[in-house]
Amino acid sequence: MPPWMQSVAKKATRFAVMTAVFYLPPERKIAVERWIRGREQWKKLRRADLVVVSFGKSGRTWLRVMLSRFYQVRHGLPERMLIGFDNLHRRCREIPRIFFTHDNYLKDYTGHRDSKVDYRGRRVVLLVRHPADVAVSQYFQWRYRMRPRKKLLNDYPPHGAELGVAEFLRHPGAGLPKIVGFLNAWAPELESGRDVLLVRYEDLRASAEQELARILEFAGTAGTAEQVAEAVRYAAFENMRKLEEKRTFWLSGGRMVPKDRSNPDSFKVRRGKVGGFRDYLDEKEAVAVENWLEEQLSPVFGYTQRAPEEERA
Repeated sequence: MPPWMQSVAKKATRFAVMTAVFYLPPERKIAVERWIRGREQWKKLRRADLVVVSFGKSGRTWLRVMLSRFYQVRHGLPERMLIGFDNLHRRCREIPRIFFTHDNYLKDYTGHRDSKVDYRGRRVVLLVRHPADVAVSQYFQWRYRMRPRKKLLNDYPPHGAELGVAEFLRHPGAGLPKIVGFLNAWAPELESGRDVLLVRYEDLRASAEQELARILEFAGTAGTAEQVAEAVRYAAFENMRKLEEKRTFWLSGGRMVPKDRSNPDSFKVRRGKVGGFRDYLDEKEAVAVENWLEEQLSPVFGYTQRAPEEERA
């Protein structure tokens, strides 16, 4: 079943269940929907050969396109085929089933809110990005691309709310507190030596071929230098923009489709700039953000001045 048909089937199931609980209180309906989505994630997780975990707007689509292009070239698959869990695996068994997740519903199904035990036994790529850059990118996602229901489901500011960037960054349900909480929850997995590969967006930007080769080796599907270089070339920012404008991956749903072609901020591929959050804050606000991260974020990710050893001392 192609990804778009899987999406339709999932939505139909959700609709049927949510219709059945229509008269429940709003908070109970949200809990039911999150449980349903968590069950969907659990089913995929159990079958996955590789899991890519990231907070939203950390570069996941870029990595997905690079991986898709790599497997297209390596196995002679059509260009329009974007990885959607097991769609490429069904065409070629050598391609792993890759589960891309923001890790935001699984705990609602399993109840494991204080640990990542659900992921044990799976190879996990943890893709991270500077929290402030994530928060700013999330702001534009929330403002121009996110559906009202998704905002309600994930405790984002309500649809139509008037928030500036700095205010959004402080929001507990969507901004820096939520992003840092997500990262800190994964920090013990990195420090434990378990099968988790840390990949930083900033390192991907600086050395894309090297980082992609590292990910592919971790996945057990290392390729040639030429194949890796082609995947990186194909997923370059300008080409990604063109692919989105041409709706190259329309079969994958709205993942790579602009909401408003006349508004650059409505594109999935928006800027991708390292340290770009400073362009949206004044100097005092930027310093406050950096100071707050220094105090709150685990140093294991390399976004603070502290060394990991200092936190444990």
